[in-house]
Amino acid sequence: MKRTLSYISMSLAGALLALGIQQKINGSTEPSPVVSNVQHYRPAPTTTATFAARSGSLAMPDLVEAAEMSVNSVVHVTTESMVNVRDPFADLFWGHRAPIQQQPRQGAGSGVIITDDGYIVTNNHVVDGADKIKVHLNDRRSFDARVIGRDPSTDLALLKIDATELNAMGYGDSDDVRVGEWVLAVGNPMSLTSTVTAGIISAKARNINLLQYDAERDIFPIESFLQTDAAVNPGNSGGALVNTSGQLIGINTAIASTTGQYAGYSFAIPVNIVKKVTNDLLEFGSVQRAYIGVSIRDLDQKLAKELKLDRINGVYVNGITDGGAAQLAGLRSGDVIIRIGTMDVNNVPQLQEQVSRYRPGDKVAVAVLRDGKESVMDVTLRGRDGVLTSNSTKGTTQPTTTLGADLRNATEEELRDLKLTSGVKVTAINGGKLRSSGIREGFIITRIDQEPITSVEQLMGILNKKKGGVLVEGVYPNGTKAYYGLGL
Repeated sequence: MKRTLSYISMSLAGALLALGIQQKINGSTEPSPVVSNVQHYRPAPTTTATFAARSGSLAMPDLVEAAEMSVNSVVHVTTESMVNVRDPFADLFWGHRAPIQQQPRQGAGSGVIITDDGYIVTNNHVVDGADKIKVHLNDRRSFDARVIGRDPSTDLALLKIDATELNAMGYGDSDDVRVGEWVLAVGNPMSLTSTVTAGIISAKARNINLLQYDAERDIFPIESFLQTDAAVNPGNSGGALVNTSGQLIGINTAIASTTGQYAGYSFAIPVNIVKKVTNDLLEFGSVQRAYIGVSIRDLDQKLAKELKLDRINGVYVNGITDGGAAQLAGLRSGDVIIRIGTMDVNNVPQLQEQVSRYRPGDKVAVAVLRDGKESVMDVTLRGRDGVLTSNSTKGTTQPTTTLGADLRNATEEELRDLKLTSGVKVTAINGGKLRSSGIREGFIITRIDQEPITSVEQLMGILNKKKGGVLVEGVYPNGTKAYYGLGL
């Protein structure tokens, strides 16, 4: 027994001696923490000291002034729409289909004041289908808003409220934005008004396949998002992405998340696209979109090797549209577009973003690589239907406040396909009387109270003289005839 105790004492003494030596070597009397499997990531003392010194020399940006400048220019947008519902329990108990009833549905988002007399930009998905739109300012005033125009291709919409001397936000330049730059996201997430979060630009020209292609409704998505790690949640949509100078550089639109809540990534429409779209909506009532007339794809390493290129820069031209702007300017299949105007393009979103800033009839220099040599060609852009000037489409699409819709004269092709002699097409419904009556986008109005409709001007003239209920007749693009009662 004594021998056993002696062995234990010797072992304990040896352990204490080893521990004392280890602590002496480490220069500390505190026990070392146990961190399994990651000890090799712990920096040496000299490395830690150097990093601390370098970090201390980097000043964080002062975001206070930018935040104070921004909050009064960002508004809270609330919407109400009537939706059809049917009580499933009525079907069970009564043995027949219960009548459809309408119930109000509320929505919310954000918007940015861009003029001091009440023009506000927001996301199209914030106001799409809304029958009533209300804008709440940071000073607690509220106004009814009307839709001036919408552009589903970029998910932007322009609103107007009857107010003056508002705090309009100044524009920045999204081309000058750099990855790593500090930014603020300002909006109303989860109905928490005037919320400001900070982050950095994580990437540029992101295409996340958010917007849906729909040729029948003239929706050709343009996605070239600014990606940030500023916290954005439901309700931030339509709000401002702001630089450290308090300038608008983007409209917050989407988040990347599996839960529907912020998970580290958010996306904003670059302000240079926003400026073009809002200017078009103000001037024309619809976006004047220009096209080069090419089918394109990103350039990758394999394709660059086949083309014997020494760098993987540019956008590959798969095909050329017959009679399009590119063909008339001399572009060919197999060309690699490397520059639009003065801006380099390295992927499809970048090219789409640059072209989206022009109108039909604008001339732009397009630089291409062909057989290893660079060539610059002047391309006169055209509309999707081949028109050369914006003025040729001016006035054909007219927003109507009372009806809550955009109308234009039906084209000869549309009339021929449907065997009609005349009609007015509903190109967009923003909320209002047409939506309440059940009319959907694409409907061609042919008669009002049995009177044939030949133009938008004539239609509006007839409705301005009417009171009470009127009968609207027409046909959808698939040939389905429909009749609606419209209350005036």
